[in-house]
Amino acid sequence: MVQEEAKPDELVVLWTSGDREVALKMAFMYATNSKKRGWWKEVTLVVWGPSSKLLTEDRELQSRVAAMKELGVKVRACKACADEYGIAPQLEKLGATVEYMGQPLTEFLKNDGCRVLTF
Repeated sequence: MVQEEAKPDELVVLWTSGDREVALKMAFMYATNSKKRGWWKEVTLVVWGPSSKLLTEDRELQSRVAAMKELGVKVRACKACADEYGIAPQLEKLGATVEYMGQPLTEFLKNDGCRVLTF
């Protein structure tokens, strides 16, 4: 009997760009539709670097992230970056889990059931 190959069920969207258009036209669009349409069982948006600062400054992006969270997208933010920008409390208010992301990202990358997409 031929065993079927396991298919990945988890998507991690690693959003690092400080470019608003990248957020709206790529990262957020794909993460939202991935969860809404069931393309992936689990979807996580990781906010890292310049994207974290942009998110705290842009109400439309905040609204989009809130809508993603309502769909079930997990939102995590890099604590080291947030601390450098002095914005950890703002990210937490937006509903992001603020934590050091080096180890979790490494685990995502090593997980055969997970795919990481970077913007």
